[in-house]
Amino acid sequence: MALALVAHPLGGIPVDTARAKAETILNEALRGLTTDPALPTTAAAAGPILVDAPDDLDAFQVWAMEHEWSDGLPVLPPTEARVAKILGRGAADALVATLMPLDGRATLHAIAVNAALAGASPEHLPVIVAALRAVAKPEFNLNAIQCTTHPCTPLVIVNGPIAARLGVAGGPNALGNGHRANAVIGRAVRLVLQNVGGARPGREDRATLGHAGKFTYCLAENEAQSPWEPLHVERGFGRDDSTVTVCGSEAPHNVNDHGSTAGETLMAALAGTAATTGSNNIYLAGDPLVILGPEHAQTIASSGWSKAEFKRRFWEAARVPLKKFSADNIERFRLTHPERFEGAGPETLLPFASRPDDVMVIVAGGPGKHSAIVPTFGATRSVTERIDV
Repeated sequence: MALALVAHPLGGIPVDTARAKAETILNEALRGLTTDPALPTTAAAAGPILVDAPDDLDAFQVWAMEHEWSDGLPVLPPTEARVAKILGRGAADALVATLMPLDGRATLHAIAVNAALAGASPEHLPVIVAALRAVAKPEFNLNAIQCTTHPCTPLVIVNGPIAARLGVAGGPNALGNGHRANAVIGRAVRLVLQNVGGARPGREDRATLGHAGKFTYCLAENEAQSPWEPLHVERGFGRDDSTVTVCGSEAPHNVNDHGSTAGETLMAALAGTAATTGSNNIYLAGDPLVILGPEHAQTIASSGWSKAEFKRRFWEAARVPLKKFSADNIERFRLTHPERFEGAGPETLLPFASRPDDVMVIVAGGPGKHSAIVPTFGATRSVTERIDV
C-alpha cells in the first residue's frame, strides 16, 4: 500500500496549521490513490534463509544494529544450532500470529530466532509464544501500541506453576535486574515485535520518550503472598493452569506509604498516585494495573476487603475533577469523546477506568511498603492466554 506521511504534531494545533498540513499532503495522497505503488525491491523469502555474519562477538553487535536486529543491548548470534535447540520438535513454519504494523508472520522459527538473539532457552519458548498470541488479539490493539507516541509497551504477567519452574520472579525487585527468565522472556517478546511486527524505533515505533520496559517488561504474580485469588483464576483459569497476561503499559509509578495501617488510609496514596491529569486512562479508559506489594496487600485484606471490594473503592477514589484540566484539553476531550465529556461540568469527577472490574490488580514484590500504579495506553485491553507446554 502507498503511504502518505503527515508531519507531527497532529493534535492540539490551530486550524490554520492543520489546513496547511492538509494542503501539503494532498498531492501525495492523490498520487497514492491514483498510481500503482512500486514493486518491492526484493521478493519475500519462501522461508528462513541463512546470512553471513561476523564471528567476532563485538563485531556482531555492530552488524546486528546495522541490520536492525538488535535493541541496543548485546545480542547472541542466532546460529542454526541454537535456533534448532530452542525450536525442539516444534514445526518451524507453524504460524503463531500476524503482528502489526507490518503484518509480520510470527512463525515458530521467526520467534525462535529472536529468542536466540535475546539469550532465551528452549524452556522459555512456550511463554514467549503465548505472549505473542495474546498481543495479536484484536482487543489488545497492537497496531496502536506499536506505533503510538505514548510510551507504552506490552507488560507480560506470568501466572501459574510455570513461573516457579522457570524462575520468573514475582518477589523482590521483580521488575528490576537479576532475574534471567524475566529478562529473556520480556526481551524476546520485544525483539519479535520489532523484527517481525516491524516496530522500528523512530520509524514505525513513534514513542516520544518510551521507557526501559521496551527492552524487557515481565514479572510473575507473587501468588504465595497474595491474600486473594491470583489474576488468572480471577479470569476463569484453574489455579494449576499456567498463563500469561499482556497489557499495553507505561512504566510503574511508585506508591510509597509506610504509615497507613488500614485500607481506608492506604487508599489515599494509591488513588492519589493514579488520579493525574496526564494519564491516558482518565480520558481513554481501558484497564489500568495496580501492583500491590505484599505488605500493602495484607494491610488491605486485614481491613476485611476482598479484591472486588478493593477494586470498587479504588475506582471510586481514583478520580480527577474536570476543572484540573486545561481549557484546551477539555475542548479536545469533548470533540474526541463526546459520549464521556458532553455536559460534564468543572466538578465532574473523571474515573481512572470505566468500571471497577476494569481495574486489574495483582500482588508482586518483596518486603517493603511500596506498591505501583501502571497506567496503560487506554485504547487497549489486556489479554490472558494459556501457556501450552
